[in-house]
Amino acid sequence: MPGSTAPRQPWETPHTGHLGTTRRAGAPAAPPTVGRVRAAVPGYAIDDDLALVDRDAAWQYLSTEAYWGRWRSRDVFDAQVAAAWRVVGAYGADGADGADTAPAGAMVGFARAFSDGAATAYLADVYVLPEHRGRGVAAAILRLMVTDGPGADFRWMLHTADAHGLYERFGFGPPDPSYLERPAPESRAPLRPSA
Repeated sequence: MPGSTAPRQPWETPHTGHLGTTRRAGAPAAPPTVGRVRAAVPGYAIDDDLALVDRDAAWQYLSTEAYWGRWRSRDVFDAQVAAAWRVVGAYGADGADGADTAPAGAMVGFARAFSDGAATAYLADVYVLPEHRGRGVAAAILRLMVTDGPGADFRWMLHTADAHGLYERFGFGPPDPSYLERPAPESRAPLRPSA
């Protein structure tokens, strides 16, 4: 509704696509935009629209609760989101304002990916707020990002110290002998997850 200050709901915002919206001078054109993809879990809407991402909510969790990437500044995080190939957010759904669900439109989970847009993608910053875990929200985020999106046939990479069982359900496993890696400097080494 014009002039409304109510937060946008995932189902109310037309998707304009976010691939290729950020480009450095002289950089090749980005791949074409991907159409909006949505999914639902009871009480939640899962959506890949960058415009819906609550960066403040994501930063609040990632800068204080996540064991990875705390070395980042807010500016670095914002640049990572802006340059992401895809993002997927989980939001409270309309009519799901019960005590055990999120208010409609509130972001409760997030994931981002960067990619060459043709064959390879890296999954990063996946989280679901603790009070919303165990309801299939993380699986819905991963399904929308990895198996139901434009990268379904890509080689995906991920670094994680936890939730291996969840990621295995989506085909992640130990690297094959062709995979080599140069680790990040000690100053950027992730913390260990708390038990």
